Amino acid sequence: MILSKPQMLLLSLAVTAALTGCPGQQQTAAAPAAPAAPTAPAAPTAPAPTDLPPTAAFSVADLDTSKNVCDNLADFVNSKWLAAHPIPNDRTTWGSFEMLTERSLAASKQLAESAAAKTDSTGVEKLVGDMYATGMDEAKINAAGITPIQPMLDRIATLKTPADIAQFLREEFAAGRGDAFNFYSNADFKNSQLMIAYADQGGLALPEKAYYLSDGPKAGDDSYKKIREAYVAHVSKQLQNAGVAAADADKQAKDVLAFETRLAKASLSPIEQRDPLNQYHFVKVADADKLSPNFPWSEFLKAQGVNVDGFSLSQPKFFAEFGRMIKDVPAEQWQAYFRAHTIDGMAPYLSDKFADERFDFFGKTMRGQKEQKPRWKRVLDTTEGGVGEALGQMYVKQYFPPESKAEMTKLVDNLRASLKVRLEKLDWMSADTKAKAIEKWNSFMPKIGYPDKWRSWDGLATSREGYVQNVLSATKYNYDWLMGKVGKPVDRTEWGMTPQTVNAYYNPQQNEVVFPAAILQPPFFDPKADPALNYGGIGAVIGHEMLHGYDDQGSQFDAKGNFANWWQATDKKGFESRTAKLVKQFDDYRSIDNLPVKGQLTLGENIADLGGTTVAFDALQKALADAGKSPDEKIDGYTENQRFWLNWATVWRRNFNPEELKVRLNTDPHAPANFRAIGAPSNEPSFAAAFQCKAGDAMVRPDDKRVVIW
Repeated sequence: MILSKPQMLLLSLAVTAALTGCPGQQQTAAAPAAPAAPTAPAAPTAPAPTDLPPTAAFSVADLDTSKNVCDNLADFVNSKWLAAHPIPNDRTTWGSFEMLTERSLAASKQLAESAAAKTDSTGVEKLVGDMYATGMDEAKINAAGITPIQPMLDRIATLKTPADIAQFLREEFAAGRGDAFNFYSNADFKNSQLMIAYADQGGLALPEKAYYLSDGPKAGDDSYKKIREAYVAHVSKQLQNAGVAAADADKQAKDVLAFETRLAKASLSPIEQRDPLNQYHFVKVADADKLSPNFPWSEFLKAQGVNVDGFSLSQPKFFAEFGRMIKDVPAEQWQAYFRAHTIDGMAPYLSDKFADERFDFFGKTMRGQKEQKPRWKRVLDTTEGGVGEALGQMYVKQYFPPESKAEMTKLVDNLRASLKVRLEKLDWMSADTKAKAIEKWNSFMPKIGYPDKWRSWDGLATSREGYVQNVLSATKYNYDWLMGKVGKPVDRTEWGMTPQTVNAYYNPQQNEVVFPAAILQPPFFDPKADPALNYGGIGAVIGHEMLHGYDDQGSQFDAKGNFANWWQATDKKGFESRTAKLVKQFDDYRSIDNLPVKGQLTLGENIADLGGTTVAFDALQKALADAGKSPDEKIDGYTENQRFWLNWATVWRRNFNPEELKVRLNTDPHAPANFRAIGAPSNEPSFAAAFQCKAGDAMVRPDDKRVVIW
């Protein structure tokens, strides 16, 4: 509920599980005031980077040489390591990404603690210090109980009519915490230089619609039914925590499930949502009013401070049902829904009984997390969600050496050159389409480390008075910041991730590839490592993000970032026949309880992995040749070509809790890590040649099944 989530079409390297309704959503948009000039990174003073938790750097000691690399690259590289590194109790997954995230968290913690210790700081340090200090005041938070949000609950109790409900939604969204759908600003799909408003389906607490409409993911499985029963019990418990009598809480909880089930029936599935055609539906405001007389969009937009002729009502069928629900769902059921979502959405900032109950369902029951994160990690999550780029400004000054940015720039240039060669040599693409592909290649914008200019935080007031107060202030400030963009030109200097985020992304509407500072560490990147490790790590990541520009989604956006077809019909057909083989490859993989990896859901990421490793391997060959080195030269007993693939697999070492893995198979556009480690290399002759694998080996796909795209 807290902090509206822009649904930008960001295609990332990996995702981290987030509990439904928590803050910490990425706020992406231009500041209303001119951003401040960035602070140049300085050499770390204290604590030094060496004082931070270790990374998951590649080591030959981790290899399990009792296994055959040609049978399963992931097992050869990672099985030994995974067996020795169980998932910590406060996590649901553990691997390379998580180890780097712990490192980033440790760095951020020391920065936040230093800021919190000062009572006279200003600027970004004051914002971070106030948020962290009030969040860490556990005694004060527990003493306050439900009091900080009681006015919100009292307001919900006044709702009696459809007009009351519509007005309440207008007020809540204007405060940045609206429910039942998402509302945000983003570039226009048809004019990527202009920011417009988007209304997007939402309002569900469970991961996706299937959890409401099916008993389980396969016949005879009642796991979804059990989750629904646990959800009703959870909602009832939270309502009772807030003072609602048990019998009434039980009834309201059932009403909440019924309400969300109706929304679910009108919602698109995760696979359907991947289609850009289902993410954009521009309408005139007057026409939107006619479609939804019970919820006049003209009044809603006015309440958000948005004065426009039109916006994207992205899923018309969903909003048609939402409009009907305004009129025909009893006010008492709307109240129950708003009450439950308000309590659960604010639970992380309230006393322990609310936070613990929320964790028990969303963390323990849904995802198998054994223990709640320590308070400092949770407060850092909130700080990241509310003032993340302010913390990032402090982070890069302390922890991101300038030489890393220089080395990364060189790597990006090498990967771009490798990709261009690949595009020029394609034998299945016509000259006309190829010219458009090269035009798109020419307009790529790489962003490395941190923004060229920092966001301004002028006007955001924080204090040491209370945690909820600071959270709500940041929530409204960020929402107003997003709404202030509508109707204005896109600011291409902005970032959709903070520098301390361990991830990377491609944004097709800006045709940009973005690599935050925190991912530029082993096993991804090490300025002191041999070329193979860097090209198999961050080089493949760079290639991955670039190839998102040509995956099943990104390929529908042109060089300017507009949603437009630049393909000749025969080329598009050829592309789809090749990607269909990749869908089949991943559909055939079986995960926990024999559940399939959804090839259509994960297609974009699998295309990016396949193309990314291909262009990165090519770039390695050129880099070695330019340096006068042979790819057959061995380090620790392995050639450079072998070390490339060994580090690629190292990136994808990851343990999962069973519950977490099941959720991801339904909702995550990324395949589970072990399948990503083997999926691309099993299609690539360069892998087979490096390890002398033969036809018939599991890591060598037969010619009729081998996927070749870029």
